[in-house]
Amino acid sequence: MSSKRPNIVFMFSDQQRFDTLGCYGQKLPVTPNLDRLAREGTKFNFAFTCQPVCGPARACLQTGKYAAELNCFVNAMPLPKDTRTIAECFNDAGYDTAYVGKWHLASDNEHNYKDSPVPEERRGGYKYWMASDVLEFTSHGYNGHVFDNENKQHDFVGFRADCIQEFALDYIRNRDKNSNRPFFLFISHIEPHHQNDHKIYEGPDGSKEKWKDFEVPGDLIGTGGNWKENYPDYLGACNALDNNVGKLMDTLKTYGYLENTIFIYTSDHGTHFKTRNPEYKRSCHESSIRVPMIAYGPGFMGGKVINDLASLIDIPTLLDCAEIEKPDGFRGNSLLKLAKGEAENWPDAVFLQISENHIGRAVRTDKWTYSVRALGDAGTQKDADVYYDYLLYDLENDYYQKNNLIGKPGYENITASLRQILKEKMAEAGEEMPEILPNTMAPEEWHQFNEFTPSKRKAI
Repeated sequence: MSSKRPNIVFMFSDQQRFDTLGCYGQKLPVTPNLDRLAREGTKFNFAFTCQPVCGPARACLQTGKYAAELNCFVNAMPLPKDTRTIAECFNDAGYDTAYVGKWHLASDNEHNYKDSPVPEERRGGYKYWMASDVLEFTSHGYNGHVFDNENKQHDFVGFRADCIQEFALDYIRNRDKNSNRPFFLFISHIEPHHQNDHKIYEGPDGSKEKWKDFEVPGDLIGTGGNWKENYPDYLGACNALDNNVGKLMDTLKTYGYLENTIFIYTSDHGTHFKTRNPEYKRSCHESSIRVPMIAYGPGFMGGKVINDLASLIDIPTLLDCAEIEKPDGFRGNSLLKLAKGEAENWPDAVFLQISENHIGRAVRTDKWTYSVRALGDAGTQKDADVYYDYLLYDLENDYYQKNNLIGKPGYENITASLRQILKEKMAEAGEEMPEILPNTMAPEEWHQFNEFTPSKRKAI
């Protein structure tokens, strides 16, 4: 290991579409700070979640394993206690570790920590703690609280994203200036996720007027859903996150950490605003699975733009940044090596597991999105022995995924090829090899099977 290992700050938003950022095409000035970091650092043009649901995506990030491997394939399933986490890897390597914000990996049907402190043994190994298990249960846009290491409640004063970021900045400000230990800080926001109990998105006051002149994303044009009334507040929440990126950079600079800190920004998944199924995500569409991803700091500088496919499962990136050996069982690859031009045989497809709305699997290549679906109870089954072709999109000619090509003449060979790629990805993820059958059912007919009902999972 080098004598001066970098600090690492991982800032995580919740349910943020990639196209909310200017560097990905947003025309309004929603994200000037992130846009600057993208210009100076590295932007991953095509980054994707590996599970478009809050808890499962977080489980993948904390362990380097796929959600079905961990039995965390739906919300309200905690991390297995015997699974090695990234925090434990950093602890063992001499790093200070800190977690601030939304956790979503402690509660289950027997132990409810949704509005109470998370026990130390369920915090994934993080030494500093200022968090809530399910932040949407302990807060709203302008009120709420989290809990510290000693289980003491800390109330919000102001907009939620600002309060969460302030707790993270306090960690940086209050560190021992004489310590030679680098730090790994994970900041997990809930913005711009909809507020569950209010059933709306909650931006800062004034968002509806400030961001009312938005350009409608192409996938939403001509659709129903609830984006018309919610998009200004959604953008307002994204803008609040960006303001807090600026505060973070200023604080790192003020306290002498900026030059030796690697900063990574991404999200757990996107949102389709109830236009693809009865809720917000849990589908293979770009609006659900494609996320922003920006890296800044040593190894990522120079205004690089990466067009190779990246995934949240590529969490070994963080370990590589700290020169920590990738543990056995961790999936994914190092995006640091990719940014440096040192990666070999980079995957040409990303793999996704989909749950809660349906039992699904998908691959996304540079040209195609292909998804399969099983019959059964999506709230209790993590996988299936038999899947059926479900969705096929030609991304070159149907960027907004309006035309499902499954079962249409002339696409049999493409479907067969993608089916084989999907099976290979499932095997790499430790899944049993399933049978995937052609589907003669129209997509709308699938709604008679295992339709998503919020009552199945309590914290969506």
